[in-house]
Amino acid sequence: MKRRLHKKYVILVLAYSGLLLLIPYVLDYRDKSAQRANPPQQQPRCPDLENTVALLWDNGYRLNGSDAMEYPANRSQTRTHIYLHATWRTGSSFLGELFNQHPDVFYLYEPMWHIWQALYPGDAGSLQGAVRDMLNALFRCDFSVLKLYAGSQNITTSFIFGWKMNKVICSEPLCDAHRRHDVGLVREDRCAKCQKRDLRELERECRKYPVMVIKGVRVLDMSTLVPLMRDPTLNLQIIQLFRDPRAVHNSRLKSKQALVKESIQVLRSKKQTDKYKRLLVPSNRMNRAESYVASAMELICDNWLSDMLLVMNAPSWLRRNYLRLRYEDLVQHPMEELQRLYRFSNLSTTPALEKFALNMTHGHGYSSDKPFLISSRDAKEAIYAWRERLNVEQIHQVEAYCSEVMRQLGYEKNSMDKAT
Repeated sequence: MKRRLHKKYVILVLAYSGLLLLIPYVLDYRDKSAQRANPPQQQPRCPDLENTVALLWDNGYRLNGSDAMEYPANRSQTRTHIYLHATWRTGSSFLGELFNQHPDVFYLYEPMWHIWQALYPGDAGSLQGAVRDMLNALFRCDFSVLKLYAGSQNITTSFIFGWKMNKVICSEPLCDAHRRHDVGLVREDRCAKCQKRDLRELERECRKYPVMVIKGVRVLDMSTLVPLMRDPTLNLQIIQLFRDPRAVHNSRLKSKQALVKESIQVLRSKKQTDKYKRLLVPSNRMNRAESYVASAMELICDNWLSDMLLVMNAPSWLRRNYLRLRYEDLVQHPMEELQRLYRFSNLSTTPALEKFALNMTHGHGYSSDKPFLISSRDAKEAIYAWRERLNVEQIHQVEAYCSEVMRQLGYEKNSMDKAT
């Protein structure tokens, strides 16, 4: 009797175990059948970007099927903050100078440079949180954030990157080297003689201005700025500057020694998949600087495309606070574009400012020996210099990995091949 009962238990256990093993196969067969009946849709090109857009909507920008959470009615009455969103060698220094010259603007040039220098060789991606926190503080005229990256250095107005060209720092009441309402480039030799001022004095000046503008090239993509744009008390607007990728590549190669560290940090921000491992380890030691700078150009185009798709899919309030600008349009039609920029920024233009913009784009030559020096240029030569300086292989390479960006921005591919 016991032996028969034992056999029943054994049979029951084996049957149960067989059922457990059979269930996954049944489920797998059903999933495959469903997939054959309904083939999966193509995956989105930028899954990270799609997640970012989804976050925007999930945080209250859509309610009952429409844009619901608009900013308070007094948003336009608060102080305006503008971030000039660009990358290296796009003409952003010239764009920033158009705001530096305006008497109603408190302008800062590349303040996030301090982060990248202090935390080198950290990758650019991991620095984005620090970059956003610094912008948040600076736009509120809190310059104590700079002390985090100063080391043992004494923090004064002379610590600010680009201070010798800053109209506020070099004008009264902080210094009498220049008059704030006079339009014209600041002379560095004069400003260098200005007395060093405590940052608290600069903070007091900052609070007097109705518009604050910060120009930077160290925000990799615009999704970093979305939390700041959501804050109605900050009233943040974005002006994004683009330029023909072939011209950017040409200018970056021309300035390659000055851009090696930044290019390495940009490349470090990308996961080392097989696609990018070859970019991080240049094969020719003699051209190492050129290899790093050229490789980073592909990632720059990737980020540009992500920004375009982000804005394209963004809610209406974000698009209203965003302005796209092409460098070529700015230098070919400086007065018209200047008026568009100032109108977007709640600023008025003057004949002196329009004349300044016109003169800066009708100079002689493409650039000076100093790649980051702001000076008068020949706009046409600056736009088309890449045709003479890049060989066919370099042009085709940029056009290949920046093809969608070029299409979106209206840049036609090169139709004439020239000898290498």
